[in-house]
Amino acid sequence: MPSDFFGRIVYILQRNGASFARGAGVTMVIALVGTLIGCIIGFAVGIVQTIPVEKHDNMVKKVLLWIVKALLNVYVEVFRGTPMMAQAMFIYFGSAAVFNINMSMWFAAFFIVSINTGAYMAETVRGGILSIDPGQTEGAKAIGMNHFQTMTSVILPQALRNIMPQIGNNLIINIKDTCVLSIIGTVELFYATKGVAGALYTYFEAFAIAMVIYFILTFTCSRILRFWEKKMDGPDNYDLATTDTLAHTSGLYRYPDDKNKNKEEA
Repeated sequence: MPSDFFGRIVYILQRNGASFARGAGVTMVIALVGTLIGCIIGFAVGIVQTIPVEKHDNMVKKVLLWIVKALLNVYVEVFRGTPMMAQAMFIYFGSAAVFNINMSMWFAAFFIVSINTGAYMAETVRGGILSIDPGQTEGAKAIGMNHFQTMTSVILPQALRNIMPQIGNNLIINIKDTCVLSIIGTVELFYATKGVAGALYTYFEAFAIAMVIYFILTFTCSRILRFWEKKMDGPDNYDLATTDTLAHTSGLYRYPDDKNKNKEEA
């Protein structure tokens, strides 16, 4: 093995580059799938948490809604208030000990990351929904929309742009936090790096490579998401789309005021 630092880096990559690549691939798959499913969970929980209780609602609906919201609040607070490593140990080994359910590596990884992300996204979605002007909801209800239609057709399309940065943050966090899944045997980037470092006794060099890979993954994802956000914003200047050939496409036609009209006639 070479004696200099960069020489050992090259040696490790030549010998174990495939292990780093496989580990990085597993990390990205778990992070992407976990974030996607977590966003779906978060949107569902956020919509339920914002269901209003009207005075004219019957008592059964009020009680059921209160119970559901209470259970969802417990879920959000528990998974936001405990570390993912403890959740992984509790779910993976607890399901086998209590319910005799032996999870596969992939299912356990997806499940743990998804429900953890869903708890964070639930609060993000709730905040994004509450950030929209209440007049939007009132207008939707005025034309006969129910709560679900109002959320999916009016509120969420507007709230999505506001919560896009947090979705990106959750993806980047998940890319890094998948390393805690090594405790249940998930062979992701951190687990693969430990194997390489232990085999060659090159912990400093191996984890230097892992840090560079993590940075490349997170930086690339953040740039892509930033580009997506700009696309969602649309152009700075645009004309109104209209099929009326008599209407001015840049805005409403402004008729001359009476004073100017009288001057022209004089």
